Amino acid sequence: MKKRILITGANGLLGQKLVGLLVQKPDVELIATARGNNRLPFSDGYTYHSMDITNRQEVLDVIGEARPDVVIHGAAMTDVDKCELQKDDCWAQNVHAVEYIIEACRAINAFLLHVSTDFIFDGTAGPYDETAEANPISFYGWSKQAGESAVKNSSLRWAIARTMLVYGIAHDMSRSNIILWVKKSLEDGKNIKVVTDQWRSPTLAEDLALGCYLIADKEAEGIFNISGKGVLTPYEMAIKTADYFGLDKSLIAQADASNFTQVARRPPRTGFVLDKSRTILGYDPHTFEEGIAVLASQLKRETA
Repeated sequence: MKKRILITGANGLLGQKLVGLLVQKPDVELIATARGNNRLPFSDGYTYHSMDITNRQEVLDVIGEARPDVVIHGAAMTDVDKCELQKDDCWAQNVHAVEYIIEACRAINAFLLHVSTDFIFDGTAGPYDETAEANPISFYGWSKQAGESAVKNSSLRWAIARTMLVYGIAHDMSRSNIILWVKKSLEDGKNIKVVTDQWRSPTLAEDLALGCYLIADKEAEGIFNISGKGVLTPYEMAIKTADYFGLDKSLIAQADASNFTQVARRPPRTGFVLDKSRTILGYDPHTFEEGIAVLASQLKRETA
């Protein structure tokens, strides 16, 4: 019997990587959903349904008709500053939408995997394991914590995959990432300032997709940290990027977060302990250097 997996946010970075991974699994029947038209670069191996996660009836109808065994809910409003400014939109996408998906999963007894974030923490005590106490310091973090609470308090079989600073290349993507930004800036001979007083575990999008698949395949319940290996500052990431591509590091200046005006507060030090995901799921992500190499090979293919 094939496992029917439905994913939300199929047009996004994680969604595209999940579709690319799951269509290769012979024992998976994939239903991809996102708001509006299918923007994926290929249409074979899965079915696509337009689904606006903020429309309760649409969520109930699409999931009710598809009857998946597992729902991977990756769609969210993730622009931290926009969430601070557009609180109603943020709450609709990150909390009410989760409640609709829970309701739809309950009706068909589906397993729910919900994707969450390190921004539920205040960043005073990272790296964090799965038992750490949430204490968000931004509206985005608060909305994601509320989404987690809805999942935990549902009567479903559920899992939460927490991730952070996801980077990668996908088709038709508007957002850049730190590797591409540093590479382009240095190639153009631009001076850039990069912060030295924030710490993260940068996560290759392919690793996050694989972590989600491992949870979905096992229907492993509970909270799992799914990030890259190691904890780095953005400045260290920039230096590693320059080193990999042989670019001029003297253009990179150190700065602290107070030099940048951002609407929402960021947790200073997060990072994840991955022991549980390694042990239970066999999850083994790339290092940041290995992630840069993956991106570089994808860029080569795109320009070939």
